[in-house]
Amino acid sequence: MSDVKATVKVTEYPPHLKHKVIFETFSGLQAGEAMEIINDHDPRPLKFQFEDQYPDHFTWEYLEKGPEVFRIKIGRV
Repeated sequence: MSDVKATVKVTEYPPHLKHKVIFETFSGLQAGEAMEIINDHDPRPLKFQFEDQYPDHFTWEYLEKGPEVFRIKIGRV
């Protein structure tokens, strides 16, 4: 089980910084660690970006799946 080392409340960032902050936070994780993102919609396009940039090196787990709040635990493998 991975530990959550950081939480990113995505709605607190302007649109052009959201993914930048998420990927910078993920880059700071060690293997076995995780981050949590909190958003107001399902960030499925973000998952596709992770699959493209970090294939087989991340986990994606919904902790809460809407309808108003989405919480996703992203682990570094």
